[in-house]
Amino acid sequence: MLIDAHIHMFSEKIAQKALTNLSNICKSPYFTNGTLPDTKEKLQDWGVDAAIAMNIATKPSQQTIVNNWAASIDDPVIYSFGSVHPDAPDALDELQRIKDLGLYGVKLHPDYQDFFIDDPKMFPIYDVISSLGLPVTFHTGWDPLSPNQVHATPQAVAKVVKQFPHMTMIAAHMGGMARYQEAEEFVAGLPLFIDTAMSARLCSPEQFERLVSKHGSEQVLFASDCPWSRSCDEFAFIERTHLSDREKENIYFKNAQRLLGLNP
Repeated sequence: MLIDAHIHMFSEKIAQKALTNLSNICKSPYFTNGTLPDTKEKLQDWGVDAAIAMNIATKPSQQTIVNNWAASIDDPVIYSFGSVHPDAPDALDELQRIKDLGLYGVKLHPDYQDFFIDDPKMFPIYDVISSLGLPVTFHTGWDPLSPNQVHATPQAVAKVVKQFPHMTMIAAHMGGMARYQEAEEFVAGLPLFIDTAMSARLCSPEQFERLVSKHGSEQVLFASDCPWSRSCDEFAFIERTHLSDREKENIYFKNAQRLLGLNP
């Protein structure tokens, strides 16, 4: 079984425009057309049984429409996370609505939402996320949108984990995209999840194995960052490592089942 814990999709009305804009920023190809039907078809082709859709409100005015759409695409194989924007005056109320909509968690992107992960202005949001029992996925590490300023360094991730011990936190990209040595030093071993998104393209197998060994396979989620990477490529990358079958099972599906509260 394979659960991809980090994918992106868009409504059909904006999918092509969104992918074109993002591809220009990332200087990266994309492997779906960004829509729900095509993404589900590609995931099936890539051997994925279920996936967690990460939806991001990049403007305060987008919260409602983003979360309504996230709820509309939720089905037996797509588990949606909602989003709030830190500058929205009703961000805390919207977190409650995310819970009421039955969404499975919250996605925050420090680069696209223009905040630093350890900024005290975020703490009321983290408090509510914690009290609602919602997991939260952060983009962490480098991002091509702001290549000279890392909004979620591994050091800052560690600070937030220690200040909010009851928040179920997922640090995407192995705790710090393209900052893997820092992630190994400051994040690995802390009580949070990390995900494998983009590892096949940016992380060496040796670094990956060290991160998993130090952090523990029980806290690592299989992820691709589709459409920017194919789930099958991330799977093939992990298969080339020396991880045990038990460690791979944890990563591929068991941890995601536990995170989502699914019966095995």
